[in-house]
Amino acid sequence: MPFNLPILLTWFRVVLIPICVAVFFLPDSILLSDMRNTTGAVIFALAAFTDWADGFLARRLGQTSAFGAFLDPVADKLIVAAALILLVELNRTPGWMAMIIIGREIAISALREWMAEMGSRKSVAVAYIGKLKTTAQMVAILMLLYDGPIIPGIDTWTLGNLCMVVAVILTLWSMVYYLRMAAHEFKGKKIDV
Repeated sequence: MPFNLPILLTWFRVVLIPICVAVFFLPDSILLSDMRNTTGAVIFALAAFTDWADGFLARRLGQTSAFGAFLDPVADKLIVAAALILLVELNRTPGWMAMIIIGREIAISALREWMAEMGSRKSVAVAYIGKLKTTAQMVAILMLLYDGPIIPGIDTWTLGNLCMVVAVILTLWSMVYYLRMAAHEFKGKKIDV
């Protein structure tokens, strides 16, 4: 396993997952409710930043690796899934939205693995629609974790759930996109199931 700054940042993101979740279950004697929201949102924002930073640094420093390419999406999916489950537990977003997003992540990860075994992983490589989906869900999660005022008159719960609806739509759209790209690879190939 290579050890470099990008991989260290990815591991840091993995470590932030239980910390982010645990903050919301601290008693008021340790951290008041408003501070839990702010602290949890800051931790999640830091994790989201490391998602960008590790990829940027890996390319910039020439420190890309097969292990980093494996660990980065795993860390991304873990933090998103943990945050979505937390938001459902806190009654800040509906469970069906979380299920769609988490279900899509599992399905597309499995599809990518299958396509890699067939030697066609590039046909389901991350596309622009996937990046839009990720941005929408990160913004939605951040707002819903914060769950407080940003500008007087703007409710982050409503705005966060509106972004979550956009994220769900982009999630379904990107899933269809990736499935169609994979279907093109299957045409003319004998597939053992």
